[in-house]
Amino acid sequence: MRLFTLIAALLAVVSLHAAEPRLPTLFLIGDSTVKNDTASLRGWGSAIGTHFDASRIRVENRALGGRSSRSYLREGLSAKVAAELQPGDFVIMQFGHNDGGPIDEGKARASLKGNGDDTREVVLKESGEHETVHSYGWYLRKYIADAQAKGATAIVCSLIPRNIWVDGRVTLAGDSYGKWAREAAAQTGALFIDLNQIVARRYESLGEEKVKTELFTPADHTHTTSAGAELNADAVVEGIRSLEKCPLRDDLAHR
Repeated sequence: MRLFTLIAALLAVVSLHAAEPRLPTLFLIGDSTVKNDTASLRGWGSAIGTHFDASRIRVENRALGGRSSRSYLREGLSAKVAAELQPGDFVIMQFGHNDGGPIDEGKARASLKGNGDDTREVVLKESGEHETVHSYGWYLRKYIADAQAKGATAIVCSLIPRNIWVDGRVTLAGDSYGKWAREAAAQTGALFIDLNQIVARRYESLGEEKVKTELFTPADHTHTTSAGAELNADAVVEGIRSLEKCPLRDDLAHR
């Protein structure tokens, strides 16, 4: 009798959870500026969860340090996200910091510069594997298409600026990765947040010295401290609020 009662109780619990509707999910994909859990450093994706109403949406930070728009695809990371996507979900993507460097050796994570459809065939020196390398914009368009095919909303962010200053102004990527990210979004009908510009404006309002001592560590001009991550997460939220008719705005904790 006790066994029967226990089984009945377990079945009731399973039935209750099965009946619960799945919350929409916000997937974050990118590099270590989005997810970084090393000592004294943090990415904005790890700080943005508190900006959303947990009763309305789940936040899944699938960014991974050291990845570029190219290597995130090659390693199958984007495919894992795409497999989980359902209608009503969201994907926010931010790449670019690791898209330079060697194209066929070492980490071999460089994408072709630009937003074109040109390709380059390479043989990875360490493994001997063949790979077709595309442009930075092509990889973003691939991730956008994967999201849209599943009925999810894709949001492209230009990359956060590095802690590099010239004459009191933050160095921007408006003529390179920021521009190509904007173009990729426009070509596919995806939403776009100029995070590079929004964050730079906030850094400059604080001043170079405060940014360098509080938002970054002395040895690193790319990865933010917890304070920097909080500022950048708030900048992403500012960008979301600026997107007219974007349903993700309704899921913010303070609408």
